[in-house]
This record gives sequence, C-alpha cells and structure tokens, in this order.
Amino acid sequence: MSVHKKVEAKRVTVMTLRAMKEAGEKIAMLTAYDYSMARILDAGGADVLLVGDSASNVMAGHETTLPITLDQMIYHASSVVRAVERALVVVDLPFGTYQGDSKMALKSAIRIMKESGGHAVKLEGGEEVKESVSRILSAGIPVMGHLGLTPQSIYKFGTYTVRAKQEAEARRLVKDAKLLEELGCFGLVLEKIPADLAKKVSEAIDIPTIGIGGGADCDGQVLVTHDLLGITKDFHPRFLRRYAELFDVIKGATEQYVDDVKSGDFPSDKEQY
Repeated sequence: MSVHKKVEAKRVTVMTLRAMKEAGEKIAMLTAYDYSMARILDAGGADVLLVGDSASNVMAGHETTLPITLDQMIYHASSVVRAVERALVVVDLPFGTYQGDSKMALKSAIRIMKESGGHAVKLEGGEEVKESVSRILSAGIPVMGHLGLTPQSIYKFGTYTVRAKQEAEARRLVKDAKLLEELGCFGLVLEKIPADLAKKVSEAIDIPTIGIGGGADCDGQVLVTHDLLGITKDFHPRFLRRYAELFDVIKGATEQYVDDVKSGDFPSDKEQY
C-alpha cells in the first residue's frame, strides 16, 4: 500500500498540479490516443493524459513524430477527451504548427481547444518558441513546455541520446526552464537529461516538472503507455519500467482465437443464437 500526500480533486486542473507540487505529491502522467485506452487510464488514477505526437510512432508506425498532422492530433485528442472524467488532458502541438510563426501557433492551439475539447497544449523548446508560447497564453490557453531531448528536433540532434550533459547546454536548459515559467507555462516536461540537472531545474522553478528519463527528483513522471504495458516489445530504454507484457498476452489470445475458429471450437452452442 502506497503512502503519500494526496491532493483531492474531482477534476484535475493546471492549478491542481501546482498544488500537488507544493504538497509533495508526485504527478502521474501517461500517453493516450484513443477512447478505450484513455477510459482505462483515467479509471486507474492517472493525473494527466498526454495526447502525444508519439502517436505518430506507436499508432501509425512512423520512425519519428514529425509526420503527424494537426488534424490527426485533434482526432486522437477528441477521442481521449470523451473518455475522461478526472484527468487533465494535454495535447501536443505537432511539428510545423508553432515553430517560427506565433500567429500560426495560436491558430493551431485554438483549433485543438475548440475541436478536441482538450484542456491544454504542449510544445517543445525554450527561447526559440517564446513568442509562440506568449501568444497562446494571451488567449487563455494553458501551455506545458518540453525541454531536454525534444523529439521534433531529432534531425538536428541526430540521435535520441541524453541531452544537456555539457555545461553550456545544461546552463541553457536551466535558463529556458526559468523563461518558460516566467512566460506563464503551468508545467514542464524534462526528457532524457541527467538526474542531477533535472533536480536542479525542479528546485529552481515553482511549476511542476514531469520527467521521462529525468530521474526521481522531478515532480512527476510520464511514460508512453504502450511502452509501460509492453505492447512495444522491442523498445528497451534505460528509463522504462514495464508493468505488463501485453504483446505476449495479446499475441497468445489471438493465437488461441485463430486455433478455436479453425478447429470449429468457436463458436460453441452457448455462443450462438
């Protein structure tokens, strides 16, 4: 039985997350892309559901997050929103919908909020996207930031390796974190950075930090649900803890169904009208 401080909330909001950080309660965030899975995750107590552009990888089979479109993100997000009763739903702004053009960024964010019913948006970057962040926030739309390894910039980095190991990049990351807080972001994802740096950032800002490969001192954690459940069988990053092996479970159930159909065992007399 887990013992921790708990902030009671019938519906999680951005202010709930702030209160959780202040109370020392860790924030549990998972990805969701469809109604059925989102309903289970919400019932399981996830505080935040991220409709991630990682849908490009796990749902569509692309190598990167870059191909997914705004229309596709809205489709996934609207499915998740319809399933959720408690969790905060945060929706990624996909690549090409906010970089370099703050007016386009606002239009993209408004479309997500109006057409999907999502509760907030997330985008990647620091200083380079500050105008987009400010313009979105000026419309009353909550924004979550994302620093460290930013998958939409994979072709700039070349690999998915740990970021901010060098002092100069680490200093820039801390500066960007403080900037995003100053602009008004309600939270910040820290992806694949050294644990001591994530701790430093978490202590330097008042908004919650959510780690994915950022160590235990972040204010919360996020994992891709399909990784956590063992559906993506061949993905084994150091930061991942698997809580199930559903690839094998689903494969086994499928094999049994196929055998039962081909043998004539299914349907039985009890399974027909």
